[in-house]
This record gives sequence, C-alpha cells and structure tokens, in this order.
Amino acid sequence: MLTQAINRCQHRVNLYLSTTFDHLPENDPNLRAAMRYGVLLGGKRVRPFLVYAVGEMLGISAERLDACAAAIECIHAYSLIHDDLPAMDNDELRRGQPTVHIAFDEATAILAGDALQTLAFELICQDDSSFSASQQLQMTKALARASGYLGMCGGQALDLAATDKAIALDELTQLHRLKTGALIRCAVELAVIAAEIAPEQRQQLMTYADAIGLAFQVQDDILDITASTEELGKPQGSDTRSNKSTYPKLLGLDGAKATAEKLLQEALSAIGNLPYNSQLIAEFARYIIERRV
Repeated sequence: MLTQAINRCQHRVNLYLSTTFDHLPENDPNLRAAMRYGVLLGGKRVRPFLVYAVGEMLGISAERLDACAAAIECIHAYSLIHDDLPAMDNDELRRGQPTVHIAFDEATAILAGDALQTLAFELICQDDSSFSASQQLQMTKALARASGYLGMCGGQALDLAATDKAIALDELTQLHRLKTGALIRCAVELAVIAAEIAPEQRQQLMTYADAIGLAFQVQDDILDITASTEELGKPQGSDTRSNKSTYPKLLGLDGAKATAEKLLQEALSAIGNLPYNSQLIAEFARYIIERRV
C-alpha cells in the first residue's frame, strides 16, 4: 500500500510541476530548462508525499493539496541545487545524474535555485486557491520559516561550521532538526493548516513530524556508509570524505541505528491515538529507517 501511495504522489506532483513549467513564459528558456531539470531530476518526493498523505488522512483532497506539495518540492530542489555548488559540497552527481551546475553552468544553477525558491511562494499564494487568505498566510509563514534562517538555511550554515570539527550530540541534533527536519515538519504543517484541526491533534502530528524528520537524516548518515554509489545516486561516503559531522561518526553505526529506531517509536507513539486512519503515515515512518535510498 505504501509503495503504491508513494508512486501515486510522485506522479501527481511531477505532473503538476511539469505543467507549471509548461505555462511559464519563455523569458529565458535556458533558465526555465535548468529549473525544470533541477526539480524533475527524480527523487523520493518525501515532502510532497507527507503533504498528500497527512492532508488526505485529515479529509483534504489531493487536488486541493497540489500547490502545497509542489511548493515544498521547489524549496527542496532549490536547496539541493545550491548544496551541490562548488562553494558548498561541490558535488557532480545528484540522483545518478549530473548536478545542475554541471549540466548547465554555475551561474545558471544559482539563478535556477533562486527562481525555484520564489516560485514556491507564488504557488501557495495563487488567486484561485481553495484555501482562505488566512490559511495562505499561515502556509507562507510556515514555509518561509522552515526554509530560511530559522530552518533549512540555518541548519546548512551549522553543518558547514561543523565540518572538520567534533561537536556534541545536542549540537548535531539541532543542526539536523533545522537542515533536514524543518522542511519535513513543514510538509505536515501545511496539511494541518489546510485541514484546520484541533490544537491537540496538531501537536501530535507535529511531534510525529519532528521525529521522522530527524530519523530521515539519521538514516541518510547511515546510508552514506552502508549503501553503494548506485543506490545513493551520488558518491558513497561523500560525508566521510568531507569530514562532516554525522550520527555514525559520533555514536558509531550501531548507535546511529538505535537512534533511528528510538525516533521511529516516538513517531508511532505520537499518532497512536489520533481519531483518523493513520496506518499510511505509520508505514511511512517505518519506511524512513528501512529505506536503502
């Protein structure tokens, strides 16, 4: 059931994004092509899946959630494009394909990332949205916070600062709650805003989101050691070679695996008594720490 649901969400958000690019005017075909390449290069679509899965669990149709799912994937894609740049991680492969600055050029990659970031907010704020102006404002604020200094960008800065250094577990946890966890949390939050659920249920889902967001990064750190380049779609061991701070480096491989399992149990406990059918998002939490890519 989970695999089918993920595939369905991947197809849906990819189609929505592709149609969005088709409708963009040809001001600069090269930049538009780089944006399309960067966001449609492939990927698990974890964040759009969470928007759809949590939203539909709460009674919101997939059609109403399309713009939110596409917006958060635009932010994620922009972050990867910039993360791969020579000034950041200097990676030449992403999802088994040349990174945007390799396929195009560095300046175009920077602009493509910038344009995808702003496109995300344009998608959420469309005039024909089925959500109220208040909901759109809440969604915009949530996405901006998760993307910027208090979220992903702040986490990336901490990650760069921690390179070649030994940091404490609480510092590593905070780094990854921002760098990776913030956008995953935001995906759930967008669906929660759409459904306007009770505060107690909202908190349960936010606890779930925080746990799987951190678990996702822990598993990424594990896979950097245990998975092959073919499985990862990027060079195996890149974090190790870059001397990044990771959970296996700090806790050992077994300790990192134990941390991922603990986070899974926290996620499952948080949604255990929700008055909705939470089976799909429970399966997804398990997938987070069992995946090989």
